[in-house]
Amino acid sequence: MTTVADELITYYLEMTSPEELSPARQPAEPFTVRQAELAFPALNRFFYSEVGRAHSWTDRLGWSEEEWQAWLARPGLQTWIGYIRETPAGYFELEKQRDASARQADGESASVDAVELVYFGLLPPFIGRGVGGALLTEAVRRAWALGPQRVWVHTCTADHPAALPNYRRRGFRIYDQKRGEGA
Repeated sequence: MTTVADELITYYLEMTSPEELSPARQPAEPFTVRQAELAFPALNRFFYSEVGRAHSWTDRLGWSEEEWQAWLARPGLQTWIGYIRETPAGYFELEKQRDASARQADGESASVDAVELVYFGLLPPFIGRGVGGALLTEAVRRAWALGPQRVWVHTCTADHPAALPNYRRRGFRIYDQKRGEGA
């Protein structure tokens, strides 16, 4: 990913069929993914701050316990954790949504079930160990298991340099991109 004069570029990617997933190989080390079934704000705050530290994830850093709890209590939101040898290695958040971006032939908005991969990332010690592709593969599988018509994600030039290539290798395609702060 490149930027023009350090300008932020946000990429919006999607899959419209589970068959578009191109699974990654499993890591060499024992790897599992499990859902965090109870809302636990400190857990999500930990992953958000540790995964996002090097990538300017700041939107949620000032959230109170109540704001985290409200976020996690939303219907359709799930947190999943990837483990290497039973040690947390990364996470992802999925959110089932009604998608107003789809348009019918007459131009009217059509509600389409979608799942957004809201946040995804690895803890720093696990970057470069063959975990990212496997964790993303599981994120996409879990998203499709929720029964949407599309799965989507956004990433930007401030995220890890492997993020966009990983999304594309798994089968996501870019459907939009925006330039500028807060894109």
